[in-house]
Amino acid sequence: MRIGILSRAPKSYSTQRLVEAAEERGHEVRVLDYLRCTMDITSGKPRVFFREEALQLDGIIPRIGATYTFYGAAVVRQFEMMGTLTANQSLSIVRSRDKLRCLQILAREGVGLPQTCFAHSTKDIDSLLKRVGGAPVILKLLESTQGKGVVLAETEKAAESVMSAFRQMDANILVQHFVKEANGEDIRAFVVGNQVVASMLRKAAPGDFRSNLHRGGTAENVKLSKEERELAVKASKIMGLDVSGVDLLRTDRGPQVLEVNASPGLEGIEASSGKDIASEILKMLEKEKKSFLGKRRRKEA
Repeated sequence: MRIGILSRAPKSYSTQRLVEAAEERGHEVRVLDYLRCTMDITSGKPRVFFREEALQLDGIIPRIGATYTFYGAAVVRQFEMMGTLTANQSLSIVRSRDKLRCLQILAREGVGLPQTCFAHSTKDIDSLLKRVGGAPVILKLLESTQGKGVVLAETEKAAESVMSAFRQMDANILVQHFVKEANGEDIRAFVVGNQVVASMLRKAAPGDFRSNLHRGGTAENVKLSKEERELAVKASKIMGLDVSGVDLLRTDRGPQVLEVNASPGLEGIEASSGKDIASEILKMLEKEKKSFLGKRRRKEA
């Protein structure tokens, strides 16, 4: 297969591992900066160009960063119009990147979540805090990634001050119940297709409540229960993703979903689990290619 990895970080661990896995499996692979891609939106003949070259690919693996979600998703959508296989669909990338939209969709489908509220005015802070169980609470910017823009407010006054500061920046904020029994730990379940291929337990650095590895957290391999595996796959499928990192919390009420990530990093989870996740992603694309060719042959017959 001719495979394109849409990434602005060609030397990152995740991109390099995907390149290695693709080459080892005999594919022709290229790393393409999606911001350098242009789209020819012509009736009946959609095309994607990289610099001056018209791209002809069998499949793509999107690694779209949060800063350029709109343009990156547009490039993925153009490839979809051309009939190119993609590890994740453009609509699913957009849905999962919007934290509020993601939680709304999951909540509608009955997925367990920490109690979460969303409001515009700081005048409603009292009723907001009551609905999420009172202080301490987690305040999240909708555009936050890797633990940035996430604050623990231990008192109502602190929560009001943080919300006021965020609103002065015209930022959108989620207010979420703080799960004390999690003890600064969460689980990243890496879902490919219809199964969890690896999982890790992430622990916050001393003095912090955020378990993100980019914030100094640590990770170790963890075995998930059947309920946790099924919840991770369900959340991924609800969001329409074939490759995802589903973040779970172990709570007194059972496992709950924190977030669903459409471009999960490979470094931490491959190191902690010892699994070759990059190859699992390539295997999924190969399977989709065979299924596509099989359907086309049956149609032509």
